[in-house]
Amino acid sequence: MIIDAHHHLWQPERGYAWLDEPGLEAIRRPFTPGDLTAELNVNGIDATVLVEGGRCHPDEAADLLAWAADTPPIAGVVAWIDIAAPDVAGTVRRYRGLRGGERLVGLRAQVQGEPDPDYLDRADVRRGLAEVAAAGLVFDLVVRADHLPSAARAAGALPQLRFVLDHLGKPRIDDGPAGLDRWRDGFTALAANDNVACKLSGMVTEAGPRWTPEDLAPFVAVALDAFGPDRLMFGSDWPVCLLASDYGGVRRALELALPSLMAAELDAIYAGTATRIYGLADRLGRLR
Repeated sequence: MIIDAHHHLWQPERGYAWLDEPGLEAIRRPFTPGDLTAELNVNGIDATVLVEGGRCHPDEAADLLAWAADTPPIAGVVAWIDIAAPDVAGTVRRYRGLRGGERLVGLRAQVQGEPDPDYLDRADVRRGLAEVAAAGLVFDLVVRADHLPSAARAAGALPQLRFVLDHLGKPRIDDGPAGLDRWRDGFTALAANDNVACKLSGMVTEAGPRWTPEDLAPFVAVALDAFGPDRLMFGSDWPVCLLASDYGGVRRALELALPSLMAAELDAIYAGTATRIYGLADRLGRLR
């Protein structure tokens, strides 16, 4: 089994203002469950986790959860949350009451857009994270590399919360060894917390227009050493990946960037970690 632990669906006219930025023409269009299913069938993907797409509005959750309810391969949804809001628990209850609410497995805030690198140290943010933990959900970290130290502190302060780092914390892969050096210490500090997992996702769009799997390999090696296969998971970041590669190209790039691993280790990266961290076993059983 192969699980894509990170992809998006959206309808731009429903509030995805970030898609108006220059250079995003390739993804400035609707991406539907039908589009997703076609990609999964071509690329041999069995199940997925659908992640909020930067709309930053609670109404998006209704769309994502309804799509999950109607699309069997979507085994889980990570919805958007204002993590600093005073009633995170109330928002979770509302999401769970929506059609498809049983497929809510995690929450995410657009921390990467916060200028303060210590944003995750704020008392209101920590309170919101504690409410996510109490709800039994995962919190996805979409952060810049300079947020990683505060993410490490948050993970250490909240051992009861399962965190998943998206896109390796967005290292500047296009800067080569310099980008690796600026990112590595914060990344390994976060990985030292056992309640954190990491997605091998989003790398091709951080690697520049003429990337190769060899450019990704040093970053993958650090991730493998820091987290181990049992805390790593594959994610396509489709359709954002289309800015740099098609779906199949992303999957092949990871296969080439990974060192030689045993079958059980590959099984963890491509399915086992996502199944365990997001609690997907029951949903996956229905696909068989």
